[in-house]
Amino acid sequence: MKRAVFPGSFDPITLGHVDIIERGLKIFDEIIIAIGINAEKKYMWSLEDRKKTIEAIFEGNKKIKVKTYEGLTSEFCKKEEANCILRGVRNTSDFTYEQTIAQANAEVNGVDSFFLISSPKFSYVSSSIVRDLARNGGDYSLLVPKDVTN
Repeated sequence: MKRAVFPGSFDPITLGHVDIIERGLKIFDEIIIAIGINAEKKYMWSLEDRKKTIEAIFEGNKKIKVKTYEGLTSEFCKKEEANCILRGVRNTSDFTYEQTIAQANAEVNGVDSFFLISSPKFSYVSSSIVRDLARNGGDYSLLVPKDVTN
């Protein structure tokens, strides 16, 4: 079975994330959406809300699992018997940042990374833009699945 981990904080999950996950299902038999926990980070949505929302979005899809984790993503991959990390990249800055991490994960832990380039219609969408809109009373409904705005 080809199992991949799609890690992130998903604060909140966006349509860009959903697009990468759905396209990733054409490559992998199973994708674990791994919500990372970083005690030093201040989140806008609670961990419970993020997990429930993602589970609702993919409800009924047996190829998707939603889990939380702390620590290194590559260690989580080993624990879950996944030898691949799936990442979405929107631009060259994303790629440059992800490339170094991917090379370290491969060298140190034997976990390969697969990059999917974002679909053009989602290339500007990020969780930080959604948080900024939400914080300032803006309409972010076109950037996230409907479950996020409920």
